[in-house]
Amino acid sequence: MNNDISRRKFVKIGGSLAIGGAFVAYAGGGLWNMFKHPEKLFYGSKVQSSDELVKEGEALVSPYRRIFGFIVPDQIAAFEVSNGSIYIGTKNEISVYGMSGELQDKYAVPADMRDLTVYDGNVYALYATRIEVYGAHGDKVRTIDACSETSDYNSLTVFDGGIFVTDASNKNICKYTLDGTLARFITSPSGFVVPSYCFGITNMNGKVYCSNPGRHKIEQYTAEGEFISSFGETGTAPGRFSGCCNPVIITPANNGEILTSEKGVPRISCYEGSGHFRSVLLDAKALGGGHAAYDVRVVKDKLIVAGGNKVSIFQYNKTLSQDTACGQCDKDCPLKTYNL
Repeated sequence: MNNDISRRKFVKIGGSLAIGGAFVAYAGGGLWNMFKHPEKLFYGSKVQSSDELVKEGEALVSPYRRIFGFIVPDQIAAFEVSNGSIYIGTKNEISVYGMSGELQDKYAVPADMRDLTVYDGNVYALYATRIEVYGAHGDKVRTIDACSETSDYNSLTVFDGGIFVTDASNKNICKYTLDGTLARFITSPSGFVVPSYCFGITNMNGKVYCSNPGRHKIEQYTAEGEFISSFGETGTAPGRFSGCCNPVIITPANNGEILTSEKGVPRISCYEGSGHFRSVLLDAKALGGGHAAYDVRVVKDKLIVAGGNKVSIFQYNKTLSQDTACGQCDKDCPLKTYNL
Protein backbone atom coordinates (compact mmCIF):
# COMPACT_ATOMS: atom_id res chain seq x y z
CA MET A 1 0.00 0.00 0.00
CA ASN A 2 1.35 3.41 -0.94
CA ASN A 3 1.97 5.35 2.26
CA ASP A 4 2.45 8.65 0.40
CA ILE A 5 -1.18 9.74 0.56
CA SER A 6 -2.44 13.32 0.34
CA ARG A 7 -4.39 14.84 3.20
CA ARG A 8 -7.40 15.29 0.94
CA LYS A 9 -7.37 11.66 -0.18
CA PHE A 10 -6.83 10.59 3.44
CA VAL A 11 -9.97 12.44 4.50
CA LYS A 12 -11.94 10.91 1.64
CA ILE A 13 -10.83 7.37 2.51
CA GLY A 14 -10.77 7.38 6.25
CA GLY A 15 -11.57 10.71 7.80
CA SER A 16 -10.29 11.59 11.24
CA LEU A 17 -8.77 8.33 12.44
CA ALA A 18 -7.89 9.83 15.76
CA ILE A 19 -11.46 10.53 16.89
CA GLY A 20 -11.58 9.28 20.44
CA GLY A 21 -8.74 6.89 19.63
CA ALA A 22 -11.34 4.59 18.09
CA PHE A 23 -9.71 4.36 14.67
CA VAL A 24 -6.03 4.18 15.57
CA ALA A 25 -6.03 0.41 15.23
CA TYR A 26 -7.18 0.73 11.64
CA ALA A 27 -4.07 2.50 10.37
CA GLY A 28 -2.06 0.92 7.55
CA GLY A 29 -3.51 -2.32 6.24
CA GLY A 30 -6.34 -2.09 8.73
CA LEU A 31 -7.56 1.09 7.07
CA TRP A 32 -7.98 -0.77 3.78
CA ASN A 33 -9.87 -3.54 5.58
CA MET A 34 -12.15 -0.92 7.12
CA PHE A 35 -13.50 -0.16 3.66
CA LYS A 36 -13.38 -3.71 2.33
CA HIS A 37 -15.25 -4.98 5.42
CA PRO A 38 -17.01 -1.97 7.02
CA GLU A 39 -19.28 -4.23 9.03
CA LYS A 40 -16.31 -5.03 11.31
CA LEU A 41 -15.85 -1.37 12.14
CA PHE A 42 -19.57 -0.78 12.59
CA TYR A 43 -20.55 -3.86 14.55
CA GLY A 44 -17.40 -5.62 15.73
CA SER A 45 -15.93 -8.91 14.56
CA LYS A 46 -19.31 -10.64 14.69
CA VAL A 47 -21.34 -9.46 11.70
CA GLN A 48 -24.92 -8.77 12.71
CA SER A 49 -27.73 -9.42 10.30
CA SER A 50 -30.30 -6.79 9.43
CA ASP A 51 -32.80 -8.79 11.49
CA GLU A 52 -30.61 -8.48 14.57
CA LEU A 53 -30.22 -4.77 14.04
CA VAL A 54 -33.96 -4.17 13.75
CA LYS A 55 -34.85 -5.91 16.97
CA GLU A 56 -33.57 -9.02 18.66
CA GLY A 57 -35.38 -12.01 17.17
CA GLU A 58 -37.74 -9.89 15.06
CA ALA A 59 -37.33 -9.35 11.32
CA LEU A 60 -38.46 -6.21 9.57
CA VAL A 61 -41.23 -6.38 7.00
CA SER A 62 -40.88 -3.41 4.70
CA PRO A 63 -44.15 -1.59 3.94
CA TYR A 64 -42.79 -0.61 0.51
CA ARG A 65 -42.57 -2.72 -2.62
CA ARG A 66 -40.15 -2.17 -5.51
CA ILE A 67 -42.30 -1.50 -8.57
CA PHE A 68 -39.69 -0.49 -11.14
CA GLY A 69 -35.97 -0.03 -11.66
CA PHE A 70 -33.30 0.52 -14.26
CA ILE A 71 -29.55 0.15 -14.64
CA VAL A 72 -27.16 2.94 -15.62
CA PRO A 73 -23.83 2.28 -17.40
CA ASP A 74 -21.54 3.25 -14.51
CA GLN A 75 -21.46 3.53 -10.73
CA ILE A 76 -23.64 6.34 -9.40
CA ALA A 77 -21.57 9.04 -7.68
CA ALA A 78 -24.36 11.61 -7.31
CA PHE A 79 -28.13 11.61 -7.63
CA GLU A 80 -31.06 14.03 -7.67
CA VAL A 81 -34.69 14.13 -8.76
CA SER A 82 -36.23 17.36 -10.05
CA ASN A 83 -39.36 18.18 -12.07
CA GLY A 84 -40.03 14.57 -13.00
CA SER A 85 -36.46 13.85 -14.13
CA ILE A 86 -33.76 11.77 -12.45
CA TYR A 87 -30.25 13.26 -12.60
CA ILE A 88 -27.38 10.79 -12.34
CA GLY A 89 -23.75 11.82 -11.90
CA THR A 90 -21.25 9.09 -12.80
CA LYS A 91 -17.46 9.14 -13.27
CA ASN A 92 -17.37 11.95 -15.84
CA GLU A 93 -20.94 12.42 -17.03
CA ILE A 94 -24.32 13.74 -15.98
CA SER A 95 -27.26 11.79 -17.41
CA VAL A 96 -30.92 12.74 -17.18
CA TYR A 97 -33.58 10.02 -17.15
CA GLY A 98 -37.35 10.04 -17.10
CA MET A 99 -39.27 8.29 -14.36
CA SER A 100 -39.69 5.29 -16.67
CA GLY A 101 -35.94 4.97 -17.14
CA GLU A 102 -35.72 6.53 -20.59
CA LEU A 103 -32.55 8.58 -21.26
CA GLN A 104 -33.49 12.21 -21.88
CA ASP A 105 -30.11 13.94 -22.00
CA LYS A 106 -26.45 13.52 -21.09
CA TYR A 107 -23.29 15.61 -21.14
CA ALA A 108 -19.66 15.24 -20.15
CA VAL A 109 -18.34 16.81 -16.95
CA PRO A 110 -15.00 16.58 -15.10
CA ALA A 111 -14.30 13.36 -13.23
CA ASP A 112 -14.68 12.76 -9.48
CA MET A 113 -18.02 14.44 -8.85
CA ARG A 114 -19.16 14.06 -5.25
CA ASP A 115 -22.71 15.37 -5.20
CA LEU A 116 -25.20 17.22 -7.35
CA THR A 117 -28.45 19.09 -6.97
CA VAL A 118 -30.83 21.03 -9.19
CA TYR A 119 -32.14 24.52 -8.47
CA ASP A 120 -33.91 27.07 -10.67
CA GLY A 121 -33.14 25.11 -13.83
CA ASN A 122 -29.41 24.82 -13.15
CA VAL A 123 -27.44 21.73 -12.15
CA TYR A 124 -24.89 22.21 -9.34
CA ALA A 125 -22.12 19.58 -9.46
CA LEU A 126 -19.89 19.37 -6.39
CA TYR A 127 -16.17 18.56 -6.45
CA ALA A 128 -13.56 18.47 -3.70
CA THR A 129 -12.55 22.11 -4.13
CA ARG A 130 -15.24 23.71 -6.31
CA ILE A 131 -18.82 23.77 -7.55
CA GLU A 132 -19.54 23.60 -11.28
CA VAL A 133 -22.87 25.12 -12.34
CA TYR A 134 -24.46 23.92 -15.60
CA GLY A 135 -27.49 25.03 -17.57
CA ALA A 136 -30.32 22.76 -18.64
CA HIS A 137 -28.36 21.00 -21.40
CA GLY A 138 -24.85 21.02 -19.97
CA ASP A 139 -23.69 24.51 -20.90
CA LYS A 140 -21.39 25.75 -18.14
CA VAL A 141 -22.73 28.75 -16.27
CA ARG A 142 -19.92 29.35 -13.76
CA THR A 143 -17.43 27.81 -11.34
CA ILE A 144 -17.51 28.56 -7.61
CA ASP A 145 -14.13 27.88 -6.00
CA ALA A 146 -13.71 26.42 -2.54
CA CYS A 147 -13.15 28.82 0.29
CA SER A 148 -9.93 27.15 1.48
CA GLU A 149 -6.94 25.33 0.01
CA THR A 150 -7.61 22.54 2.51
CA SER A 151 -11.30 22.19 1.63
CA ASP A 152 -12.65 18.74 0.89
CA TYR A 153 -16.27 19.28 -0.07
CA ASN A 154 -18.71 16.43 0.52
CA SER A 155 -22.36 17.36 -0.02
CA LEU A 156 -24.43 20.41 -1.02
CA THR A 157 -27.93 21.81 -1.00
CA VAL A 158 -29.25 24.88 -2.82
CA PHE A 159 -32.42 26.91 -2.28
CA ASP A 160 -33.40 30.57 -2.21
CA GLY A 161 -31.50 30.94 1.07
CA GLY A 162 -28.18 30.22 -0.65
CA ILE A 163 -25.71 27.44 -1.46
CA PHE A 164 -24.67 25.31 1.51
CA VAL A 165 -21.72 22.90 1.24
CA THR A 166 -20.33 20.52 3.87
CA ASP A 167 -16.53 20.42 4.17
CA ALA A 168 -15.24 17.12 5.56
CA SER A 169 -11.70 18.44 5.98
CA ASN A 170 -12.44 21.70 7.81
CA LYS A 171 -15.53 20.22 9.52
CA ASN A 172 -17.89 23.07 8.80
CA ILE A 173 -20.57 24.21 6.40
CA CYS A 174 -19.69 26.86 3.84
CA LYS A 175 -22.56 29.17 2.90
CA TYR A 176 -22.46 30.97 -0.45
CA THR A 177 -24.93 33.43 -1.89
CA LEU A 178 -26.64 32.26 -5.07
CA ASP A 179 -24.16 34.31 -7.15
CA GLY A 180 -21.28 32.32 -5.62
CA THR A 181 -20.01 34.80 -3.04
CA LEU A 182 -18.79 33.23 0.20
CA ALA A 183 -21.14 34.43 2.96
CA ARG A 184 -19.99 32.63 6.11
CA PHE A 185 -18.76 29.46 7.75
CA ILE A 186 -21.24 27.53 9.89
CA THR A 187 -19.94 25.45 12.78
CA SER A 188 -21.82 23.12 15.10
CA PRO A 189 -22.16 24.21 18.73
CA SER A 190 -21.05 20.70 19.71
CA GLY A 191 -18.45 20.47 16.92
CA PHE A 192 -18.85 18.50 13.72
CA VAL A 193 -17.22 15.07 13.99
CA VAL A 194 -16.59 13.54 10.56
CA PRO A 195 -14.72 10.23 10.94
CA SER A 196 -15.42 9.21 7.34
CA TYR A 197 -16.75 10.70 4.18
CA CYS A 198 -20.47 11.01 4.95
CA PHE A 199 -21.40 14.60 5.81
CA GLY A 200 -24.90 14.96 4.33
CA ILE A 201 -26.97 18.12 3.98
CA THR A 202 -30.43 19.10 2.70
CA ASN A 203 -33.04 21.83 3.10
CA MET A 204 -36.71 21.91 3.98
CA ASN A 205 -39.13 24.79 4.57
CA GLY A 206 -36.37 27.40 4.43
CA LYS A 207 -34.14 25.62 6.94
CA VAL A 208 -30.93 23.60 6.58
CA TYR A 209 -30.57 20.07 7.93
CA CYS A 210 -27.17 18.36 8.09
CA SER A 211 -25.71 15.22 9.61
CA ASN A 212 -23.15 15.35 12.39
CA PRO A 213 -22.17 11.75 11.65
CA GLY A 214 -19.59 11.07 14.35
CA ARG A 215 -22.07 12.27 16.97
CA HIS A 216 -24.99 10.36 15.39
CA LYS A 217 -27.02 13.56 15.12
CA ILE A 218 -29.02 15.56 12.62
CA GLU A 219 -28.70 19.30 13.16
CA GLN A 220 -31.06 22.06 12.03
CA TYR A 221 -30.01 25.63 11.10
CA THR A 222 -31.69 28.76 9.83
CA ALA A 223 -30.91 29.99 6.31
CA GLU A 224 -28.68 32.56 8.00
CA GLY A 225 -26.65 29.75 9.57
CA GLU A 226 -27.87 29.97 13.15
CA PHE A 227 -28.23 26.69 15.05
CA ILE A 228 -31.81 25.71 15.95
CA SER A 229 -31.81 22.17 17.33
CA SER A 230 -30.55 18.61 16.88
CA PHE A 231 -31.77 15.07 17.33
CA GLY A 232 -30.38 11.56 17.16
CA GLU A 233 -29.20 8.77 19.47
CA THR A 234 -26.50 6.14 19.23
CA GLY A 235 -27.51 2.50 18.85
CA THR A 236 -28.47 -0.24 16.40
CA ALA A 237 -32.21 -0.40 17.22
CA PRO A 238 -34.73 1.33 14.96
CA GLY A 239 -34.59 5.09 15.42
CA ARG A 240 -30.92 5.11 16.42
CA PHE A 241 -27.70 5.58 14.44
CA SER A 242 -24.81 3.14 14.69
CA GLY A 243 -21.17 2.74 13.76
CA CYS A 244 -18.53 5.41 13.33
CA CYS A 245 -20.63 7.76 11.24
CA ASN A 246 -24.36 7.79 10.53
CA PRO A 247 -26.66 8.95 9.07
CA VAL A 248 -25.05 9.37 5.64
CA ILE A 249 -27.99 10.74 3.64
CA ILE A 250 -30.83 12.98 4.83
CA THR A 251 -33.67 14.11 2.60
CA PRO A 252 -37.06 15.80 3.14
CA ALA A 253 -40.39 14.08 2.64
CA ASN A 254 -43.50 15.78 1.25
CA ASN A 255 -45.10 16.45 4.61
CA GLY A 256 -42.31 17.98 6.70
CA GLU A 257 -40.75 14.69 7.74
CA ILE A 258 -37.10 13.69 7.31
CA LEU A 259 -35.81 10.45 5.79
CA THR A 260 -32.37 9.13 6.69
CA SER A 261 -30.18 6.55 5.00
CA GLU A 262 -27.46 4.65 6.86
CA LYS A 263 -24.42 2.62 5.88
CA GLY A 264 -22.87 -0.47 7.49
CA VAL A 265 -26.12 -2.42 7.44
CA PRO A 266 -28.12 -0.05 5.23
CA ARG A 267 -31.63 1.06 5.99
CA ILE A 268 -33.88 4.05 5.26
CA SER A 269 -35.93 5.47 8.13
CA CYS A 270 -38.56 8.16 8.68
CA TYR A 271 -38.56 10.87 11.38
CA GLU A 272 -40.81 13.78 12.18
CA GLY A 273 -39.20 17.15 11.53
CA SER A 274 -38.91 17.49 15.31
CA GLY A 275 -36.82 14.30 15.44
CA HIS A 276 -39.41 11.84 16.71
CA PHE A 277 -38.75 8.45 15.11
CA ARG A 278 -41.59 6.95 13.12
CA SER A 279 -40.43 3.78 11.37
CA VAL A 280 -37.92 1.97 9.19
CA LEU A 281 -39.17 2.10 5.60
CA LEU A 282 -36.61 -0.06 3.79
CA ASP A 283 -34.07 -2.46 5.28
CA ALA A 284 -30.92 -3.95 3.77
CA LYS A 285 -32.80 -6.85 2.18
CA ALA A 286 -35.35 -4.60 0.47
CA LEU A 287 -32.65 -2.21 -0.68
CA GLY A 288 -30.43 -4.89 -2.19
CA GLY A 289 -27.81 -5.52 0.48
CA GLY A 290 -24.19 -4.41 0.65
CA HIS A 291 -22.77 -1.96 3.17
CA ALA A 292 -22.92 1.42 1.42
CA ALA A 293 -25.73 3.87 2.11
CA TYR A 294 -28.38 4.20 -0.58
CA ASP A 295 -29.37 7.68 -1.74
CA VAL A 296 -33.11 8.40 -1.59
CA ARG A 297 -35.58 11.05 -2.72
CA VAL A 298 -39.34 11.38 -2.21
CA VAL A 299 -41.47 12.19 -5.26
CA LYS A 300 -45.21 12.36 -4.54
CA ASP A 301 -46.12 8.79 -3.47
CA LYS A 302 -42.82 7.20 -4.48
CA LEU A 303 -39.41 6.57 -2.97
CA ILE A 304 -36.66 6.89 -5.59
CA VAL A 305 -33.54 5.02 -4.42
CA ALA A 306 -30.09 4.99 -6.04
CA GLY A 307 -27.21 2.67 -5.21
CA GLY A 308 -24.37 1.05 -7.16
CA ASN A 309 -25.43 1.36 -10.79
CA LYS A 310 -29.16 0.91 -10.16
CA VAL A 311 -32.15 3.18 -9.64
CA SER A 312 -35.19 1.63 -7.93
CA ILE A 313 -38.67 3.03 -7.39
CA PHE A 314 -40.69 1.89 -4.37
CA GLN A 315 -44.34 2.46 -3.45
CA TYR A 316 -46.28 1.90 -0.28
CA ASN A 317 -48.18 -1.38 -0.14
CA LYS A 318 -51.14 -1.61 2.22
CA THR A 319 -51.04 -5.40 2.47
CA LEU A 320 -47.34 -5.52 3.32
CA SER A 321 -47.71 -2.68 5.82
CA GLN A 322 -50.43 -4.18 8.01
CA ASP A 323 -48.13 -5.29 10.82
CA THR A 324 -45.55 -2.53 10.48
CA ALA A 325 -45.04 0.71 12.41
CA CYS A 326 -45.45 2.59 9.14
CA GLY A 327 -48.77 0.93 8.44
CA GLN A 328 -50.06 1.68 11.94
CA CYS A 329 -49.01 5.34 11.79
CA ASP A 330 -52.06 7.60 11.55
CA LYS A 331 -50.24 10.67 10.26
CA ASP A 332 -51.48 12.01 6.92
CA CYS A 333 -48.72 10.86 4.58
CA PRO A 334 -48.60 11.43 0.80
CA LEU A 335 -46.53 8.26 0.43
CA LYS A 336 -49.56 6.21 1.50
CA THR A 337 -51.88 7.30 -1.30
CA TYR A 338 -50.92 4.10 -3.13
CA ASN A 339 -52.98 1.41 -1.42
CA LEU A 340 -52.70 -1.93 -3.22
